[in-house]
Amino acid sequence: MIEVHQLTKFYAGHQAVRGISFHVERGEIVGFLGPNGAGKTTTLRMLTGYLPPTSGTARIAGYDIFRESLEARRKIGYMPENVPLYDDMRVREYLNFRAQLKGLDGKRTRQRVSEVLDTCGLESVKKKMIKTLSKGYRQRVGLADALVHDPELLILDEPTNGLDPNQIRQIRELIKRLGESHTILVSTHILHEVEMTCNRVIIIDSGKIRASDTPANLVQQMRAAGRVTAEILVAPTVAAEAMGRIDRIKKVRTEELEDGWSRFHVLSDSGSDVREAIAQLAAQYGWPLRTVYRDEPTLEDVFVEMTRKD
Repeated sequence: MIEVHQLTKFYAGHQAVRGISFHVERGEIVGFLGPNGAGKTTTLRMLTGYLPPTSGTARIAGYDIFRESLEARRKIGYMPENVPLYDDMRVREYLNFRAQLKGLDGKRTRQRVSEVLDTCGLESVKKKMIKTLSKGYRQRVGLADALVHDPELLILDEPTNGLDPNQIRQIRELIKRLGESHTILVSTHILHEVEMTCNRVIIIDSGKIRASDTPANLVQQMRAAGRVTAEILVAPTVAAEAMGRIDRIKKVRTEELEDGWSRFHVLSDSGSDVREAIAQLAAQYGWPLRTVYRDEPTLEDVFVEMTRKD
């Protein structure tokens, strides 16, 4: 559904996107993740035709987004991070207007507007002025707008931005239902939602793709790398230096706790478990050890490890 090859974007001497390549198959729900300034929104705007690239190519449902822009955009429903709505229009009136802008005739407009009002849970507010709606309902109107012309592909930029936990859950369930009949590319900072919703994850940082895999596989790769946490009554620099001399330990991060205790986050070679070695080290030097355990990583841990700057 989406094919991207060596896509690049420069802004006044700054390279926001650096020759990225990826694909999204029909029927997938793909999470597009990255820290602020990573190039996510720039990439989405290029895919939807809002921005021209500096170089590279992209195709939507087989159509080149630059040479066949109109055909490609007919396949896309785009919901930007800050949904631009006309506050002085009623919900149904606004969706009718948007459907007609997207080329639907009168009969098809009535049919699709009724369908998206039902799909997005807007039936109870269809006659209300948009300016009176809560943030959650405004997001739903934006999603209904993206859906009204029945596109094959949905591109959603931070669809749960500013919502409370209940509203986030509702939007998540809606996205999962839409994934049964649409291909979805969703950008979000809420990694727990990605784990529960997406078939695959693409992580971008500093304009480059860092990873592309299923959430489970990314977490499994980090689990295989060996991550252990220990809490020891010792100065952090002293113990970190001693741990660094243990075979198989690659990296030690320290955290000072109260009453002289320190927490050590230890990264070791793939497939290794250094808990016993750490316990033996503490016993050798007489350092009180109150806990040592193997971490069970999450997608958030994967994201932080791939995008951290230190």
